[in-house]
Amino acid sequence: MTVPAGAGAADAGFRPTARRLLGLLRPFRRLMFGAVAATCAFAGLNVAAPKYLGDATDVVVDGVSGGGMDQDRLVLLLAAVAVMYVFASLFNWIQGALTARSVQGLMYNMRAAVEDKLHRLPAAYYRDSSRGDLLSRATNDIDNISQALNQLLTQLIMSVLMLSGSLAMMLWISPLLAAIALATVPLSTCITVLMARRSQMHYARQWTETGELNAHAEEFITGHEVIKAFGYQSRAAGVFAGSNSRLARASTKAQFSAGIVQPLMVLMSNLNYIAVAVIGALQVIGGAMTIGGIQAFIQFSRLFTQPVGQIGGLLNVIQSCAASAARVFDLLDAAEEAAAPDAAAGLPAPGGPIEFDDVTFGYPGSSPAVRNLSFRVEPGQTVAVVGHTGAGKTTVVNLLMRFYDPTSGRITIGGTDTALMDRDRLRAQFGVVLQDAWLFGGTIRENIAYGLPGATEAGILAAAEASHVDRFVRALPDGYDTVLEDGGEPLSRGQRQLVTIARAQLAGRAVLVLDEATSSVDSRTELLIRQATQQLRQGRTSFVIAHRLATVRNADLILVMDHGRIVEQGTHQNLLAANSYYARLYYAQFAARPGRAGVLEAGR
Repeated sequence: MTVPAGAGAADAGFRPTARRLLGLLRPFRRLMFGAVAATCAFAGLNVAAPKYLGDATDVVVDGVSGGGMDQDRLVLLLAAVAVMYVFASLFNWIQGALTARSVQGLMYNMRAAVEDKLHRLPAAYYRDSSRGDLLSRATNDIDNISQALNQLLTQLIMSVLMLSGSLAMMLWISPLLAAIALATVPLSTCITVLMARRSQMHYARQWTETGELNAHAEEFITGHEVIKAFGYQSRAAGVFAGSNSRLARASTKAQFSAGIVQPLMVLMSNLNYIAVAVIGALQVIGGAMTIGGIQAFIQFSRLFTQPVGQIGGLLNVIQSCAASAARVFDLLDAAEEAAAPDAAAGLPAPGGPIEFDDVTFGYPGSSPAVRNLSFRVEPGQTVAVVGHTGAGKTTVVNLLMRFYDPTSGRITIGGTDTALMDRDRLRAQFGVVLQDAWLFGGTIRENIAYGLPGATEAGILAAAEASHVDRFVRALPDGYDTVLEDGGEPLSRGQRQLVTIARAQLAGRAVLVLDEATSSVDSRTELLIRQATQQLRQGRTSFVIAHRLATVRNADLILVMDHGRIVEQGTHQNLLAANSYYARLYYAQFAARPGRAGVLEAGR
């Protein structure tokens, strides 16, 4: 779905937001035309029926006072009224069905647009946004728009038509009484407009606070074990209570602003009814109107004042809808990853050398994370990036896969600058195994096959066997059909990591990225992961980010980073022989003295 450009939530006024939202209904204009036609028929029949009822009343009154009643005419009028109400109900059902199809089609497209947008947003957007707020925009705000549009498109058009039709009939029956009925409209309009303006701010605040509350709830649910382990329950509850209190206040103000309109409209309607009833009765006594005429006029008066009150209430629904729509449009308008200047340049053949040429990069609002990086990785080599936390290791991989672009310098693959490459085609060359094993809700087989859509059963099993997954999966009651939930339950942390390695094994990408793949696991599982990753690296260019230096001893090139700079590079033996930064890191991990290096190496 192509979403028209529009203002974001921060600076979007009501009109551009409403105009943009209605513009999204263009693909469903035929359904909407049908809904409007059905609404017109419904309103016309409902407006005409009271006049026929008034005529029937006059037939009865004339019959009683004159001694004879025209029963055929009475039956004909009552039958006509019955048919009108039956067809009015039918048209009401038709317009409801057509409106529902239109709105749900729009919501389907909007959800699809949000989903597509989430895939095209840069990594910086996710870093600067809370997941709870993003989820709220993609779910709560869209649901609010859906409910509001269903109500608005059904009732707003109907209210306007009923208002116009009943006003025309009132003027036809009695211009004097119509003028009395219209006397309250300016006051009602002023009240409605003033309260609508006031409520818009509160609705915007309400949905913002809803996003904040969702963010806290998602954070607490994800970290519930840590919260309990550190006895943080009461403080977490306090944070949630504060957010909940702010949401309650914002919602109360929004609902109060919205709710005050309807009682005021009812008051205006009742005062109008009293005036019409008294003056109408005087006109009947004076012979200026018939009883049936005043009966019909009172019904039309009710039909007139009821839409006025409905429109007043709907204006608050419109403000709530506009506030949610502005938040969704703000997400859809967020800056995306810049397209490649020349995507046709394409990728070089897999296996080309990878080179960092004087690369410097800093995250927005921060000092440079890496400075003046220069190194070259030949096809099939394994390069390890080591250093203290915060040294810039993961940033190297983020730059390589173009989650971020360098501030200066360039990165090339096979001599081609990655800045000239299409991101999707570039990333299609990488297989990734991260520190946090990401598994989705589905079977183990589906999670492994995620690396290669359309993979055969034989390919899945071969990847599982090569990654030591097969041995523990066979012991599960449902085997490869075991359904994983809650990020990988019932598998252990190490088993989840092995499944992600099997996924990368099946994908068969030319370049492999291992980001702390052996962290947070026991020694036996670490050995299995190391064996699996060694087999996975065969014939591939590999980048290994590691804290445990024992896992990188066999790397062809080790880059030692400190404060964003490469302070040493070489092989494991050469770096130990230099007895500098890397050697200190290595011996510190194993609590060994430099004089015991030979013993330590021989033991391994």
